[in-house]
Amino acid sequence: MQHVLIIHEVAAYPAWKAIFDQAAAIRKNAGEISYQLLRYDDDANTIVHFSQWSSLANARRFFESPELAEIRRKAGVKAPDFIYLQEIERGVL
Repeated sequence: MQHVLIIHEVAAYPAWKAIFDQAAAIRKNAGEISYQLLRYDDDANTIVHFSQWSSLANARRFFESPELAEIRRKAGVKAPDFIYLQEIERGVL
């Protein structure tokens, strides 16, 4: 499994979330399979986006595209940190 972990501060979560939801079809077409959104316990505007992708190449192409840079700008994203990950193990306890 390939995953991407993104941590970024947003200007306002409700505005960011509306644009995030509007981009669902674009994300799916780019290869995003599933996602989780989390926030810092003490900061509602620091968002953690953890997603599963069809391939890391597809994820990089999407996240590094000029189209997404413009979407991030409109959504009020400040300095995102992208971490590309390959799963090595999964378990349930």
